[in-house]
Amino acid sequence: MATRQTKWHGRVDGVETPCSVRGCKEPGEFRAPLTPSDFDGPGNWRWLCLEHVREHNAKYNFFAGMSPEEIEAAQSPIAGWERATRAFAHSGADAGPTWRDFADPLDAISARFRPEARRRAIDRFTAKERHALGVMGLKDDADLHRVRKRYSELVRRYHPDRNGGDRSHEKKLGEVIEAWQTLKAAKAFE
Repeated sequence: MATRQTKWHGRVDGVETPCSVRGCKEPGEFRAPLTPSDFDGPGNWRWLCLEHVREHNAKYNFFAGMSPEEIEAAQSPIAGWERATRAFAHSGADAGPTWRDFADPLDAISARFRPEARRRAIDRFTAKERHALGVMGLKDDADLHRVRKRYSELVRRYHPDRNGGDRSHEKKLGEVIEAWQTLKAAKAFE
């Protein structure tokens, strides 16, 4: 069978299989899927010559069956990065577990996640910093990573270059930038 695969054009050296297209006498040096893969396994392949693999590739349409919104989302430069991930805590304490309401008779774990402990975390911001968090639509328990992410979202939303030159959101954009300047220098994030 095949000895190794080269980087160039997908040709596999050492294949001694003829092209699987009926009547073609050329060697089948290129692997092509029989059906589009559903990512549940290696899939079924056939061997094609250069001419027939070019025909096969010309018929392939990744976006077949997708709505315009799905196509736009797939072409986005940040596609796949919008999934939530666990942020590292900058305040020295991790976020509470989703199972924080479990029975803890010795109060060894759950005491850290009581409202009083969270209130101490809220006191870490000044009034101006809390106002800046409000401008960005965040709560007092936000960490710097979340603030930076929200700032990026809002700048993209309100910037005139992203709105076809519409400058009606310029005031809101200025408030967001000012809020970011305030929050990135906050003592709570040091």
